[in-house]
Amino acid sequence: MVTVITYGTYDLLHRGHINLLRNARALGDRLIVGVTTEGFDKMRGKLLVRQSLNERVEAVKATGLADEVIIEEYEGQKIDDIRRYGVDVFAIGDDWAGRFDYLSEFCKVVYLPRTRGISSTELRSGGHDLRLGVVGDGTSLDRLLEECGHVGGLRVTMCLDADRGPSGTAGRGGESPVEEAADLEELLPAVDAVYAVVSPRKRSLVAKKALEHGVHVLCETPVALDAGDAAELLDLARDRGLVFAEALKTAYSLAFQRMKLLLKGGVIGEVKSVEATCTSLHVRPSWSGDRREGAGAMTDWGPYVLLPALDILGHDPVDLSFIASFDEASHVDQYTKIIMRYPRAEATLKAGGGVKAEGDLVVAGTRGYVYAPAPWWKMDYFEIRKEDPRDNRRYFYQFEGDGIRDELADFVRRIRNEARESIVTEELTRKIAEIIEVFRGGAGVHTI
Repeated sequence: MVTVITYGTYDLLHRGHINLLRNARALGDRLIVGVTTEGFDKMRGKLLVRQSLNERVEAVKATGLADEVIIEEYEGQKIDDIRRYGVDVFAIGDDWAGRFDYLSEFCKVVYLPRTRGISSTELRSGGHDLRLGVVGDGTSLDRLLEECGHVGGLRVTMCLDADRGPSGTAGRGGESPVEEAADLEELLPAVDAVYAVVSPRKRSLVAKKALEHGVHVLCETPVALDAGDAAELLDLARDRGLVFAEALKTAYSLAFQRMKLLLKGGVIGEVKSVEATCTSLHVRPSWSGDRREGAGAMTDWGPYVLLPALDILGHDPVDLSFIASFDEASHVDQYTKIIMRYPRAEATLKAGGGVKAEGDLVVAGTRGYVYAPAPWWKMDYFEIRKEDPRDNRRYFYQFEGDGIRDELADFVRRIRNEARESIVTEELTRKIAEIIEVFRGGAGVHTI
């Protein structure tokens, strides 16, 4: 008996998929089909898979072409499966030609012709790419252009440097790949969505104008410097039927999401403490501005250190205080320590610019602890550590593009009504803005 195996996502199963499965089955007597998990798809750069794993598995089974359907979850699994199932032939579409030649050491490798003129990517995009306008500096634009290439159904079509005015990105070298707008009045009618990467004080102003114009908004974190402005933006988006999302990149890390699920499952018992640190010796250009414009460690790194504390311990600490060091000339905080006390736990969080500390994350519990090394905010790895080192576990996940492509993909899903709520929830957005407002108002702030 000749056993054949093939793999795929099989999102929105179509004629091309069925033809490929039929051709694979003709190569032998038994066909095994591997359906990839969403996590593994993300690692491979597929960010807009619309159907759940169960829906995709059932669709493959319904074709009647697979003798067995298995789940593909990790890099290197193909070799394991070939050995486990005694596979004679590995078959895959010819768009992967040459990529799996290494498997010929274990079985015969066949590249099958794909059905031309149809793809899941085209079906997902719905025939219209969302036009994204970027309001920010040239560096932001360059990075977004690169990351948008990994997200189907989205194109950067126009940019505006809100801090320097028109032609502010002209110094980037060469001709700009997108059109430059003179102002928001020119940009907003020409786009479906805006990514606001301006200075903290300007973010809520840009976001409000965009929402009032009927444009979806992805806004850099924090979206506002006080809770009232954040609430106004969220309410305005809801009233207009628009998507408003906070670009807090770490929240989109698969490792961070997996860590939270394990903690909810009690892997380290009851959580008693969260310690997170984000610092840099490279002071950002925006920090040279006045404190009233939102410059400082708290607005730059604060949302990132608050993320694990609020997501793990909750949004209702019984006590909140700060220890901060301010620059004498600009009154900008160079270092801020946030202390939050809960009924049965506490969080100690450190944010710094021009001050450097170990940038790790430690979550302590009654049966062990979680450790994520620096820079934990780009989390692709963490450990569960127990009293007995033999019980320790390590978890590895790819985190490409520092989370930009993942937040863009989530943004597109919500605009296309394929996701109800952003990974960064409205409640989290409100709480971050509220804590920043408390700090900027001076309540509970002790200076050093």
